[in-house]
Amino acid sequence: MKKILVTGSSGMIGTGLCETLLQRSYDVSGVDWVRNKWQPAVDAVTALTDLRDWDAVGKMNFPDVDVIVHLAANARVYELVEDPARARDNMITTFNVLEFARKNGIKKILFASSRECYGNLSVRRFKEEFARIENCESPYTASKIAGEALVESYTRCYGIAHVILRFSNVYGMYDDSNRVFPLFIRKMRANEPVTVFGADKCLDFTYIGDAVEGIIAAALNFDAVKNRTFNIAYGQGTNLVDLAKMLKRLLKSKSDVSVCEPRVGEVIRYVADIGKAKEALAYEPKISLRDGIQKAAEWYMRNA
Repeated sequence: MKKILVTGSSGMIGTGLCETLLQRSYDVSGVDWVRNKWQPAVDAVTALTDLRDWDAVGKMNFPDVDVIVHLAANARVYELVEDPARARDNMITTFNVLEFARKNGIKKILFASSRECYGNLSVRRFKEEFARIENCESPYTASKIAGEALVESYTRCYGIAHVILRFSNVYGMYDDSNRVFPLFIRKMRANEPVTVFGADKCLDFTYIGDAVEGIIAAALNFDAVKNRTFNIAYGQGTNLVDLAKMLKRLLKSKSDVSVCEPRVGEVIRYVADIGKAKEALAYEPKISLRDGIQKAAEWYMRNA
């Protein structure tokens, strides 16, 4: 890789990715609409640009970019159910990034997609070919399916090669949103009630370091795996009620854990088949959930 441009460089995965690339002496630039509050070194290479605004995107100056890692997105599923305009923002952002690539002769893009693309299927493990439009559960899902379609179209029409990575519940650090981990930890540290939406909800949690290594492996092996899609996850499911209980014990919290009906638009069960990523990218997640929640709790105790 010559030069890497990371969109969403102030977000959780973007911060972790840029931090690792800088540590390994890669030439990396970032773009986001907010400053990076977690890592000064990442903030120093991040340009402030609203990727929804084509006039601003068209003025971006990143010479000699070899590959774009497009992470920027509004990513909270239920928040996009409540405000679907945020899903529209995701689609506009992806279109503008692809247009930037086309007009600047950038021929490689990694697109961050989501396990939400599979919807609620009755299968044991989700393989990449299981994604279907008719299983689209939410506006967020639609924005990711649309993004994948746009990326594919730019490959066919303009020769911009792609790799699509479908992430699953990345956690660990650099996140103070209302995602499951930061929300549960924040509430449990304050001994506030915690609600799990769905007694049977079971998801595949991926430690941020493993997600970052998956991205780097795809970028380093881009030419060999171009125009393919990979699940990036841990490959095991965890019931959210069990997760809440594990965090409660770890944090020695007095929080009450209650269970409500699942919310509209959300996937109830997902466990990834990561066989393709293992074979093609030599991707091998290293951090189990038991170790990951310990690392996450320690980080939040120090930083949030």
